[in-house]
This record gives sequence, C-alpha cells and structure tokens, in this order.
Amino acid sequence: MTTKLLESQLHNLAHEMVMLRSVVIGVIGERDPEGEYRPEFVSRMLQLAKKKQTGVKFTASAALMKIIG
Repeated sequence: MTTKLLESQLHNLAHEMVMLRSVVIGVIGERDPEGEYRPEFVSRMLQLAKKKQTGVKFTASAALMKIIG
C-alpha cells in the first residue's frame, strides 16, 4: 500500500468515526437520566401551572401532594 492510499483510508475512517459518534450521541443523548415522566402527570402539572393560584404555600412534600392531588 502506498502512503497516499493509507492516508485516504485513514481520512475515510476518521470521517466514519465522526458520523458514528454523531449517531450514538443522538440516540443516547435524547434520554433523560432520571427517566420519562408519565404523560398524565405532565398534563396535570401543565393544567395547574395555567391556573392562577395566589397565596399557595407549602413547606413539606405532603402539602404539595395535597395541593396537586
């Protein structure tokens, strides 16, 4: 093999590696490390966020659950 041919193959291999990294990151990077939220939970939270709630205070998780329950 000539040097020119080796350089060409090395360049092609480097290009393929860049493309492969892009695909892998695209597939893995889309996932939330904490997991997916249930759609009904997200819907409920969005509904509550749209409501105007004044004076709502909570200091513990039980109080929050009572509000959103």
